[in-house]
Amino acid sequence: MAITDWPILERPREKLIRLGAKNLSDTELLAIFLRTGTPGKSAVELARSLLNHFGSLNNLFSADKTILCNFPGIGTAKYTQLQAILEMSRRTLSEKLERGCVMNTPQQVKEFLHLSLANKQHEIFMAIFLDAKHHMIATDELFTGTLTQACVYPREIIKRALYHNAAAIIFAHNHPSGNAEPSQADKSLTQTLKKALDLIDIKVLDHFIIGKNEIMSFAEHDLI
Repeated sequence: MAITDWPILERPREKLIRLGAKNLSDTELLAIFLRTGTPGKSAVELARSLLNHFGSLNNLFSADKTILCNFPGIGTAKYTQLQAILEMSRRTLSEKLERGCVMNTPQQVKEFLHLSLANKQHEIFMAIFLDAKHHMIATDELFTGTLTQACVYPREIIKRALYHNAAAIIFAHNHPSGNAEPSQADKSLTQTLKKALDLIDIKVLDHFIIGKNEIMSFAEHDLI
C-alpha cells in the first residue's frame, strides 16, 4: 500500500509535523528522506529493508558507496544526499562549539567527533584547538594511517598548536575495527603528548577514541 493511502495521522511527514521529529522511529525518519519507494514497496517499507540489511542508521551512513548505491531503490543521488546530511550535521555542531565553551557541552563534542571520524575506513588522528576560554579555534585531521594505526609526530602537533595560538587541545582518533578500547600504545602516546605540550603551557583536556557505536574518553576514565 502506498503511503498516500495510509490514514493521514499515520503518514511519516504528517506525524513529524504533529509530534516533532524526535517522536518518529528510525524507519519513519529514513522514509521521509527517501520520499519514494520502489515498485511494490513504499518508502517506509524500503526504509525498513535498508535498516534490516545494514543493522542501524550508523551502519547505513557509513556503508561503502558501491554497496549502498547498488541497493534497490538507492542510487548515486540518494548516496550524495546522505553524505550531505552528515556534513551539514557536522558543521552545525562545529558552529555550536565555536560559540560556546566545549567543557560545558561534552555531549556535543562527542557527537561532533563521532560524525567526523566514526565512518572513516582508515585510522585518523585529529585535534580540536581551543582558546583560553575553551572555545574551538579550529579542527585539524593531523595524521592518516592504515586500518590499524596512524603514526603521530608530537613535533608537528606542537607546530600546529602554536600556529593556532591554542591554549588547550582535545585529541581524538578512530578505531576502524569499531572497538573503542584504548591500546597501551594509545595510553603511552597520550602521556607523551601531554608532557610535550605542558612544556609550552598548552593543556591537553581529553583524548577520545571513536569506535563504531561507542566513544571512549581518557578524561572520564582518569587516564589523562
